[in-house]
Amino acid sequence: MSIGTVVVALAAACSSAPPTAPTARVERGTVAAKVTATGALTAVTSQNLGFPKGAQLKEVNVKVGDKVTAGQVLAKLDTFAFDQALAQQRAALNQQQAQLDKIVNGTAVGGARATLDQAKRILSATQSNVDAQKKANSDATRRARVQLDFDQEQLDKARQKLDFDGCSQDGLDDEPSSGRRRSSDSRASTGSGSDLTSDAGGAATSTCGADRQAVTTAERQVLASRTAHTEAKNKENVDEAAGKVSVENARQSVVTAQNQVNSTGTDRPSEIAAQTAVVNSAKAAVALAQRDVDNSVLRAPVPGTVSAINGAVGEFVGSASSGTTALAPGTGAPIPSVGAAATSDQSGNSGAGLSATRPGGNAFLVLNDVNTFQVVVPFEESDAAKVSANQRVDVTFDAVPDLTRHGTVLSVAPAGTSISGVTNYYATIVLTDTDPRLRTGQSAQAGVLVNALDNVLTVPNTAVIRKDGKTLVNTPGPDGQPVLVPFQAGAVGDDTTQVLSGLRDGQPVLTPQAKAPGS
Repeated sequence: MSIGTVVVALAAACSSAPPTAPTARVERGTVAAKVTATGALTAVTSQNLGFPKGAQLKEVNVKVGDKVTAGQVLAKLDTFAFDQALAQQRAALNQQQAQLDKIVNGTAVGGARATLDQAKRILSATQSNVDAQKKANSDATRRARVQLDFDQEQLDKARQKLDFDGCSQDGLDDEPSSGRRRSSDSRASTGSGSDLTSDAGGAATSTCGADRQAVTTAERQVLASRTAHTEAKNKENVDEAAGKVSVENARQSVVTAQNQVNSTGTDRPSEIAAQTAVVNSAKAAVALAQRDVDNSVLRAPVPGTVSAINGAVGEFVGSASSGTTALAPGTGAPIPSVGAAATSDQSGNSGAGLSATRPGGNAFLVLNDVNTFQVVVPFEESDAAKVSANQRVDVTFDAVPDLTRHGTVLSVAPAGTSISGVTNYYATIVLTDTDPRLRTGQSAQAGVLVNALDNVLTVPNTAVIRKDGKTLVNTPGPDGQPVLVPFQAGAVGDDTTQVLSGLRDGQPVLTPQAKAPGS
């Protein structure tokens, strides 16, 4: 290595640039969910096989003494009732899914927002109209006031002229005007009243008549103007009160529309979540109905020899007819570390002098000389509800850490057993292949595959972010910074989540950055 290369390497090693965030990709794969429990290995010498649910036998494909291989079809039930139940559950699922789609694609939120916008526009228009009316009324009142003041001024002038001309205000005012008193006094002091000629007297009478007419007209105009001013003022007050009511009504409509937007926006996520739960419940019901159909076919879990068949075509076999023992369903072997279980041989005699009974009656079919192991494991009741016959199982062993063997669920106990105060249901799992390192009594962890979707778009669970009812992932942005991208999630497995929409095949996503110790 050259010196320059060493310097570049040292510089890169000493760089303080943050490490690149680890990434994964959206890709097609399997979304699988398992339930796990720990039990112990025990050797299998015989297996009692049967159907989880009773129905009429449609086919019996083997005879006593036949040698069978793992997976071989042994018998079939008539599936009419199971098929009808599955069709009903699928119809219920479609109905609930349609209801969920209706909520998700509903226009309630958009409609509420449109109503709010319209209410705001109405409020603005109402306020503008009220303001315009208020200004118009104010201008009308002001003009009426100006007219009244003008007419009052004209009345004052008419009265002043009447007084100035020395005319009597009889019929106009109970009190004589000051001008009239001045005219009378003047005539009294000079004695000129007796010297007036008839022409002068006539002229004075004509002038006073005109003055009185002018005062009367001015008074009428003042009265009319005062009435007009009062009416304008009253209209201004009435319209102002009505305008306030209109504005408040429009404002109340805005408040109501805003409350509807808030209510709709708040209720929608809850309604979606509630309906999603109903859809998931319907999916579970479909899965159970589908399992009933699948379990109508009895397959040999392991190679063996048919030693007994208790049923013929056309007969009805009872529910839970696998001939399970009280604690080890589907087999005559005792449950390790739990206690000895009395088992019945084929002659019906119980071992160890104990009276043994088999839940569900005699076994429908018995396989003997099976050279393999089984694992008897207790599942908590929530997990046991997901476990049923013929499911695939991955089994690992504490004593052989590098070994994984596949198995099949033989049967699940119909009755629970209390272990440390918790209700458990024992399940018997038969290994479909073995290994010379396995020994009876070894601890084994069984992972039952209870749900699997193949060839679907998936994203690692470590990259999924759930926030405010949304499902998101971080993707690398153009500037290298994380960008949150929402997507619609489907089934969630132990390691991956199904992508229904929002992400594309091959799209990179960021996974959480591992922190160094002490960082």
